[in-house]
Amino acid sequence: MDSTATPPGNQKDDGARGPRLREIPLRMMVPNLITVLAICAGLTGIRLAFEGRYELAVAMVLLAAFLDGIDGRIARMMRATSNFGVQMDSLADIVNFGVAPALVLYVYVLDQARSIGWIAALIFAIAAGLRLARFNVMVDRPNKPKWLSEYFVGVPAPAGALLVMLPVYVGFLGVEPSPYYAYASAAYTVAMGYLLVSRIPVWSGKAQGVIRRENALPFILVVVLYVALLMSFTWQVLAATSILYLCTIPFGARAWSRKYGSLPASETHVEEGVVPDEAAHSADHPGDSADRTTRH
Repeated sequence: MDSTATPPGNQKDDGARGPRLREIPLRMMVPNLITVLAICAGLTGIRLAFEGRYELAVAMVLLAAFLDGIDGRIARMMRATSNFGVQMDSLADIVNFGVAPALVLYVYVLDQARSIGWIAALIFAIAAGLRLARFNVMVDRPNKPKWLSEYFVGVPAPAGALLVMLPVYVGFLGVEPSPYYAYASAAYTVAMGYLLVSRIPVWSGKAQGVIRRENALPFILVVVLYVALLMSFTWQVLAATSILYLCTIPFGARAWSRKYGSLPASETHVEEGVVPDEAAHSADHPGDSADRTTRH
């Protein structure tokens, strides 16, 4: 018998002890903490709205949208992306871009439209969820055409959260939230929900995101001026920003039409990122489209 053999009672059985807990670097936690803070801000905005503290409620919803918009970028900058973070971010998107704005708007003005106001709030919240689901599907496609880096298909959910609260901004500027205003706000809310799920091309700003060196300082000055105006005239600036954004949508659609001709023929082609020429070809040859989808 080998005298150097380890006694059975002293053998280390790592399999019996189970997997050892893996240490998580702090940088991996930072983006998830920002996401959790965004969810807390959105839910707090809902509570403040029910308490009648509308200005703070809107501020919290906008803060939630801001935090939710930067957590993914921070994760990529810190090389801290993870599947867990992706799932957390999707949950936060639904709350902060769909549920929170809809409920704050409902408590402020839509409740005066009774069932119609509630239906409008539901439509927007569901439309935001559908928009986010479509975005996730499009991002996961392995082969994406160039136009997906230049345009969004429909208004993005963060912009939709900013736009849908325009009736609240206008109300803060002195417009009385009467029943007529409530019904008009309900119609506007439904229209914003449609813009979220529509196939209207909207400028993304990604392809035009490079600033030339000679324009860097003027660009910084413009941003500083905008932030200063936002701090001093918050609701006026938010209302003007929302209106200007809505005005850019027809110009984006026109630029798309001039460059690419037409939109993809169906929602499936939008999700797959098919260019208009391929969409027309697949409409004439459905078998080819099925083969291409299978290969992807």
